[in-house]
Amino acid sequence: MKISIAIAVFISTSYLTTAQTLGRVVTKGKELTTTSSGKSSLTNDEVVSGLREALTTGAKTAVSSASVADGFYKNQEIFIPWPAQASSMKEKLVKLGMQKQVTEFEESMNHAAEEAAQSAFDIFAGAVKEMSVSDGFAILNGGDTAATHYLREKTTPALTEKFTPVIKAAMEKVRITEYWDPLVTTYNKIPGVTKQNPDLEAYVTEKAINGLLLLISEQEAKIRRDPAAQVTTLLQRVFGKG
Repeated sequence: MKISIAIAVFISTSYLTTAQTLGRVVTKGKELTTTSSGKSSLTNDEVVSGLREALTTGAKTAVSSASVADGFYKNQEIFIPWPAQASSMKEKLVKLGMQKQVTEFEESMNHAAEEAAQSAFDIFAGAVKEMSVSDGFAILNGGDTAATHYLREKTTPALTEKFTPVIKAAMEKVRITEYWDPLVTTYNKIPGVTKQNPDLEAYVTEKAINGLLLLISEQEAKIRRDPAAQVTTLLQRVFGKG
């Protein structure tokens, strides 16, 4: 189904007043009209461009935040912890006096994600450009992060495929196995334990993508609510008051 207007109305309900209530959605036409707001009509191209620009802006901000030194490691929202499936391993190693090594390993995973994030923007930008708008009404009727959710659903497999070699190279750069191998070797020598060796590459890749998408979702919500975050004329036109 061709979306004629759908995605333009990322505007949060808290941002609307009675005088700015959406009056009519033209499902087959080229324009979006509003009642009482005085806002000029938007073409279908402007609506789609506005969505893509919002996601691109959000991705750029998210990547800039995550790719700096300690961008993951010191941000508790996206910090990559010890793998949950190996939690018993962590507990036993700490009891053996290896807290320092455990901490260094966690730090290395997060630094790998930071390193990989430096290459993430082009991946996200490409996904945004290729994104279909056929699900636009679902985005229109969704919540504050509906567009990011759509982006996740439509692009995660491709992002994972493209991101995995980037993560692998980053893990090699920060020498993550040098921190992990002594830990897993020590643990697996403990009598009676279940041998552990989680797929760290897949784990860090998943967590890195999730972290970036979380930051993008925060930027999406901010763009919809905060005029100061509408940093271009198109964003102001599509998401602004009028």
